[in-house]
Amino acid sequence: MEENKNFVEVKASENKNVKTPKSQNGYSFGRNIVVPFISGVVGAGVLLGVCLNVPYVKNNLLGTNNTTPIYSQSGINYNNVNTNMLSLSSFSDTGTYVAQKVLPSIVGIRVQYSVSTIFSRATSTATAEGSGVIISEDGYILTNNHVISSSSNSSSSFYTVGEASTITVSLYNDDTTYEAKVIGTDEQTDLAIIKIDKSGLTAAELGDSDSLQVGEWCMAIGNPLGMQSSVTSGSISALNRKITDSDGNSFVLVQTDAAINEGNSGGALVNSKGQVIGINTLKASGTGVEGLGFAIPINSTKSITSDLIQYNKVKRPYIGITGSDITDSIIKNNPTAKLVIGAYVRGVEDYSPAEKAGLKIGDIIIKADGKEVKTMDDLNEIKNTHNIGDTMTLTISRDGNEKELTVTLSEQP
Repeated sequence: MEENKNFVEVKASENKNVKTPKSQNGYSFGRNIVVPFISGVVGAGVLLGVCLNVPYVKNNLLGTNNTTPIYSQSGINYNNVNTNMLSLSSFSDTGTYVAQKVLPSIVGIRVQYSVSTIFSRATSTATAEGSGVIISEDGYILTNNHVISSSSNSSSSFYTVGEASTITVSLYNDDTTYEAKVIGTDEQTDLAIIKIDKSGLTAAELGDSDSLQVGEWCMAIGNPLGMQSSVTSGSISALNRKITDSDGNSFVLVQTDAAINEGNSGGALVNSKGQVIGINTLKASGTGVEGLGFAIPINSTKSITSDLIQYNKVKRPYIGITGSDITDSIIKNNPTAKLVIGAYVRGVEDYSPAEKAGLKIGDIIIKADGKEVKTMDDLNEIKNTHNIGDTMTLTISRDGNEKELTVTLSEQP
């Protein structure tokens, strides 16, 4: 019949052949609005469910970090891992910011020496270059002792290196060179202070080297091979490295893989805030060696710097002995001697605190202030925690018998 043209067939489990009347307008509304709406809701639900189980997508959708414990194949639990991707542009901006902040505080140092030979009385001039860090706006500069001191520059038996005849300083973005005078030097820590007659300089901001962490980003800034205002970046490779230099001096240093070359000595090792955390001083060299540089922790320089400026030297407490280490091998090779591991007293200086306290040649210091002493370095480390005028209690072994002595420390001559 003509009026039944708008009937449509609907599949139903009860009756497959039931016909239901439907208007033309109702059909269009369902097809064009209801069905797409329901499909959209279902699709969004599925997508959201998937995304919420994908950490990176979840973080970007919700603006949070994934703090769910993540387990590696080794079974290690890495809690609170930040899964945000690293921005290379931000990393680059950090280096740019640090360089711009610190470069005005770094100087190039050029030293001239007189050199003579055993074959002739005539002298010639030699030059050396290094770096320095401005520590005050009125011209005080911190650098390495070996940069400016001839006693720290190697020479063969055929040559004699005299004292530095002139020391000149080059500033960042300044074509003028300034003559510097030596304020104080300290061979034991390889630090020195020089000064130029200029004010309005940009003093470096000093950081806290005690808070350093292995893996932390850092930048070395200096004057390598005379190429002034050079920067290299890397990370803190290790802390508290005990290193002995070619002159036999021992240091406790920060290790870095930021490239350090000749001329970088005395320059700055800085952190991501542009704070000086170390004074670059040594590098390891040789076949197969790469990325081994060392810096003096800045915290250990602060009292040294103060003394050098105020007294032109470092005031240190003093015992007044020379000594050597007694090791297991020495004991085994001398079975009849009454030896124990410790610091062996080889000499006692006249009128020294050691002599006044009753120390004698042959004594072995085994404790200081109740702390075990195995080497002369151990003894010096404990001594250097004291001030001039303090007392130390030394436990010694004399002819196999232990004895305690009290030493009143005086200023080192």
